[in-house]
Amino acid sequence: MSNTKKEMEVVKGLDISRYMGRWYEIASFPSRFQPKNGTNTRATYTLKEDGVTLNVLNETWSDGKRGFIEGTAYKADPNNDEAKLKVKFYVPPFLPIIPVTGDYWVLFIDEEYQYALIGQPSRSYLWILCRQTHLDEEIYNQLVQRATDEGYDVTKLHKTPQSETPPEGEEGPKDTKGIWWIKSIFGK
Repeated sequence: MSNTKKEMEVVKGLDISRYMGRWYEIASFPSRFQPKNGTNTRATYTLKEDGVTLNVLNETWSDGKRGFIEGTAYKADPNNDEAKLKVKFYVPPFLPIIPVTGDYWVLFIDEEYQYALIGQPSRSYLWILCRQTHLDEEIYNQLVQRATDEGYDVTKLHKTPQSETPPEGEEGPKDTKGIWWIKSIFGK
């Protein structure tokens, strides 16, 4: 039996302008960069003036406070039509000096750009995103099956608690000291 994993299927011809906007995290593999008790986690993407680079705003609420980190995303290979992006954040958020770059591959997106499956080549990270705070269970199960077919261990998938009425804008006190980030390193 071969120990190598097959090459993942990645969306081709992603319409980046349709991808812009807010996406809610329905489920993900827990990350050490997010607090374990995070709720209402979401990502907002906006196209920069150059028409190629995306501004990325990741937000989560923990203990009633809004934690966030901003970064950028760009095509890993501008000459390839696959939706393989690189994302770059500077950490820690309260003193952004260390660049951290990762892969962001769009493995599936529906025709209406309402839900998506995001992964990366090592299969250590996985996200199910939706334009709404909740996703139909049948669609969720289809995305989980797709992730399984791509070689992901979906037993690690954790559903993200989302409110019926998510916080708007920057509601709630901000975690201006980056405490959420420090706590997340220690698995809190």
